[in-house]
Amino acid sequence: MVTLPAVLTHAVAAGFTDGLKQAVLSQPGEVVADASALQEFDSSALAVLLACRREALAAGKAFAVRGAPARLGQLARLYGVADLIPAAA
Repeated sequence: MVTLPAVLTHAVAAGFTDGLKQAVLSQPGEVVADASALQEFDSSALAVLLACRREALAAGKAFAVRGAPARLGQLARLYGVADLIPAAA
């Protein structure tokens, strides 16, 4: 599981994505991004999730998001990427 931090804004997103590839590769199967801790975020959170998805798919793994705040879902729909970040079962 890849756990997103409580704050994921433009100012911190680049630093978070630095270790993303390694985090994805360390997952044994499906890559699940846990967004339940997100409290302060902007569209950069979507960029991080999409980067995580790209890394997962490149590694031949499924990708899903768990615990996404409602506002994150609203942003995803607004930007037209909601289908790319599916909710975990």
